[in-house]
Amino acid sequence: FHLVSSTSKFLFLNFQERLSLGMDVSIVCFRMLPIVAALTLAGCGPQDGNQGAQTAARAEAVEQPAAQSVTEVAAAQPAPSWQEAANASYKGVFDEAVVLQDGQWEGAPYVEGGASAPRAGLAADFMLQGDLDGDAAEEAVVLLWSSSGGSGTFDYVAMLDRDADGAASNVAIAPLGDRVKVRSAAIEDGRIVFDVIQAGPGDAACCPGQKMRRTFALEGTSMTETSTEDQGRLSLSDLEGVWRLLRFDRDEPVPEEVQITLLFQGTTIAGKAACNRFTGSVAEGDMPGELSLAGPMAMTRKMCPPPLMEWEQRFAAALEGLAQYSFLAGKLVLTWQQDETRGSMYFVRAEGEETTGN
Repeated sequence: FHLVSSTSKFLFLNFQERLSLGMDVSIVCFRMLPIVAALTLAGCGPQDGNQGAQTAARAEAVEQPAAQSVTEVAAAQPAPSWQEAANASYKGVFDEAVVLQDGQWEGAPYVEGGASAPRAGLAADFMLQGDLDGDAAEEAVVLLWSSSGGSGTFDYVAMLDRDADGAASNVAIAPLGDRVKVRSAAIEDGRIVFDVIQAGPGDAACCPGQKMRRTFALEGTSMTETSTEDQGRLSLSDLEGVWRLLRFDRDEPVPEEVQITLLFQGTTIAGKAACNRFTGSVAEGDMPGELSLAGPMAMTRKMCPPPLMEWEQRFAAALEGLAQYSFLAGKLVLTWQQDETRGSMYFVRAEGEETTGN
């Protein structure tokens, strides 16, 4: 640009000088045009290699988005899902890694050809998600159970994050204990808080009755229990409120269109059994969690479509054989028994839902 300006100034002065001498101006202009055009084109291009590179660099800087920080990249990834957790690998349960398939794992029999073998699995319908390591991304927390072939089960809490390839990976695991029942769980201020039922002084292994609040925190790649709080003994007051039937046993969910609710208020129970309303009373036994129906239930006699009536009859029969209450992965579990038949009903809290029906 400076070269063109200087040259133009020179040509303009040359033009004035020739004009003062009486020369033909048209000839001067004609001879000047190619020179001006060539210099103008030269001035529009880069003046040197460095300036061209700088211009290209500035353009690239404008076009390219700012690089994301490690924290921003981590925060953009969702927490591992339950399905991913159900097919992940876990260390710390047995000597060998537990590689789940659809939430289940079974090792080799202790004796070749024998039926007794180590087993492990993922607690169904349970997962917490939240930031446990301060990276602004959410991790996942699940419950695992294990059995060495006896009647007892040993429970664990496990945390999963995403590895460098984005796959769900077990980062840390910690034991909860033998037959520990989780009443509720939450992530609070980067810590995992469990309200559990576990064996207390004098409790049989089958029937824990001590309520505890246990808090866990992630420290590097380790899960550490940071505090415990005694919350007293298990009682009917822990069942207060409205519950909705989720499934029979472990593998038979109740259809969404079937609404079965159960209200506990002291020793009184009430609710809706798919079609009709019912009310009754219960009594605790001597052992923690023992529970039975105290006398016959009262129930309305409205008729509903056959599928609803079948669910209602099944639920009413189970209540009549009520034997025990407990918790599993945040769910209320009512166990029933009639003659040689035994089963369980799983409930979730349903505050605000209809309890008595219409």
